[in-house]
Amino acid sequence: MNQPIKTTITQLMSDENLPQLCTDVFLSQYDKMTAGEESTIREDTIQPVENIADIETLSDHSKQGEAVLAKSVMIKLNGGLGTSMGLEKAKSLLTAKDDLSFLEIIIQQVLSQRKSFNRALPLVFMNSFSTESDTQAVLKKFPKLQQGQNDVALTFAQNKVPKIFSDSLEPALWPKDATKTWCPPGHGDIYTALQTSGILQQLLDAGIKYAFISNADNLGATMDLSVLGYFATQDASFMMEVADRTPADKKGGHLAQFKQGGLLLRESAQCHDEDVDAFQDITKYQYFNTNNLWIRLDRLKALMDANNGIVDLPLIQNTKTVDPRDATSPKVIQMETAMGAAISNFKDSIALRIPKARFTPIKTSNELLGLWSNAFVLDDSNRVITNPQRSEGFIIIDLDDRFYKKIDDLQARFPEGAPDLLECEKLIIKGDVKFEANVKIIGDVTISNESDQQMIVRSGTVLS
Repeated sequence: MNQPIKTTITQLMSDENLPQLCTDVFLSQYDKMTAGEESTIREDTIQPVENIADIETLSDHSKQGEAVLAKSVMIKLNGGLGTSMGLEKAKSLLTAKDDLSFLEIIIQQVLSQRKSFNRALPLVFMNSFSTESDTQAVLKKFPKLQQGQNDVALTFAQNKVPKIFSDSLEPALWPKDATKTWCPPGHGDIYTALQTSGILQQLLDAGIKYAFISNADNLGATMDLSVLGYFATQDASFMMEVADRTPADKKGGHLAQFKQGGLLLRESAQCHDEDVDAFQDITKYQYFNTNNLWIRLDRLKALMDANNGIVDLPLIQNTKTVDPRDATSPKVIQMETAMGAAISNFKDSIALRIPKARFTPIKTSNELLGLWSNAFVLDDSNRVITNPQRSEGFIIIDLDDRFYKKIDDLQARFPEGAPDLLECEKLIIKGDVKFEANVKIIGDVTISNESDQQMIVRSGTVLS
């Protein structure tokens, strides 16, 4: 009964010059949805993971990593627009630290590591249709970057797929702005995009087997020779870096294993309503996916060749409005997949516990303000690290979403940059508060403004 709709979808995607494999993958996910395939992972089918290797207690594998470095590549996911922070351009172009953007810091990290390792280390960005041109403009400022690429392109494009009307399950239409009817298919599209862009074959032709994939907003995800060496010596096809879940991570995806064996990733969108308490139990499911992933490219190619080019990933259905900025516009389903879910596609997949230093993502204005501050610094290799002068633990910042969630609002309230947070444990701001220069915050501080007028924290103020 869905064949006419599938024919329409095929024509739509063909008109957009999308690769046939992208269409095939999308239609396979559409079939799952219309067949009513369970998109949740029920609690009674899984169990917690035991015996996770810990990079902090393992012997050093740097020599093994150095031996395979020439066969390795770094891939950064750079398709995000940062819409949750009010951005309409590549999130990686945001100023992150010392007047450098995320993108510029990543490039400097790789150039520094090439010099330190005295080896070529290809760096490849997966951009979306919304971030490709902005990224290319920045890359042109770094001609040296191409020198260590081994004839591998610096970028490739993530695909796009149609949004589907929730009621009719037909491709969405929105005459006011036709671009709103398309969406990225989640970072699980990386496997399809690697194939259709030709990058996968380029990498294999260059003798590259080991790919380290991470998010562009995670500046802690640099090439670690010991982690690379451990992955190589385990001869695994896929490895996920995981970190300890804290109360702040209880709603994020977690690592688990099937009752019959085999690792899996369960995202919040795949959690059944009846299983929420178990999903959020951080003492039961102790590890979350950092989206720092390692994969053997030759084995990925073999998997795809055996399955008509498709890496079969669990479907994630996100219900939104066709125009994200118009809550009255029709409801649509965005069909997505998560790249970490591929952990279930390889029987020899493994996981590795890492320290938080390798996972410093910036998802909110809270985290961005912390990064701007002197609580963090860039080291000689352009890695973001906790300021060595800091004696407090990891800083906690909680800003009032009404006044700080959007990047423009955040910048307007900190026009001189972040306050001195070197000795700050926790900063909570309630209400509209603007900071002048040279403000210092010590310990656990809450600033509350219940009035309708903006409060000004004057220059030279010390709050403790």
